[in-house]
Amino acid sequence: MFYFVKTPWLLKKIYPHSVWNIPTKEKILYLTFDDGPHPAATPFILEELEKYNAKATFFCIGKNVKEQPQLYRKILDGDHRVGNHTHNHLNGWKTPDKEYFGNIIQASKYIDSDLFRPPYGKMSSFQIAYLQSGALNFKVIMWDVLSADFDQKVSGEKCISNVTGNAANGSIVIFHDSEKAFSNMKIALPKVLSHFSKQGYKFNSIK
Repeated sequence: MFYFVKTPWLLKKIYPHSVWNIPTKEKILYLTFDDGPHPAATPFILEELEKYNAKATFFCIGKNVKEQPQLYRKILDGDHRVGNHTHNHLNGWKTPDKEYFGNIIQASKYIDSDLFRPPYGKMSSFQIAYLQSGALNFKVIMWDVLSADFDQKVSGEKCISNVTGNAANGSIVIFHDSEKAFSNMKIALPKVLSHFSKQGYKFNSIK
C-alpha cells in the first residue's frame, strides 16, 4: 500500500483548487476524521476532543449517518463541523461521473454541509470542478498530513510520529472514524492532542 504521509507540493499543484492546508502564522491544527459515524470510534473521539476543548471536522459517509443518526447529532452538538464523504465511500477514479455525483447528492440528504472530501483522495479534475460549480457549490477539502491509522501494517506509535513529525501551523490532519482504523487511532489521537496542546496549539474545525 503506497501513500504520502506528508502531501508533496507537486500534488497540491496538480489540484490547486482543493484545500490542502489553511495558511496561518498561529498555532492551529485542523484535525479531521473520515468514514464515520462509528458506534465505538465516534464516542471515543468526541471524549478525547472534549478533554482539550478541541474542535474537529468529521467527513461522514451518508449510509453511516442514516444508520447512526444519534451519533451524527452528537458530533453536531459538540460544535464540530461535518462534511460529505459520499453515501457509499466511492472512488471517484473508478466511478462514472453521473453515479458519483448522484451518490454525493444522496449523502447530502443526511449530511448538511458545503464541505466535501473524496474517499481515498481520488477524483478527477472534472469532478472537482463540477462539485465546486454553482449547482453544488462544495469546498473540496484534502489534507496536509496523513496519520495512516487505517494501515494495519503500521503501529499506533508510528501513526503518532507521522503526525507529530509532519504537522505544522495550519495543517489539515486525517484520522479515520472506522472499525479498521480504531486500534491505531485510539492510541495515536490522545498522544497527538497532548503533544500539540503542550506546544500551545489549538484545534479548530474547518469553516
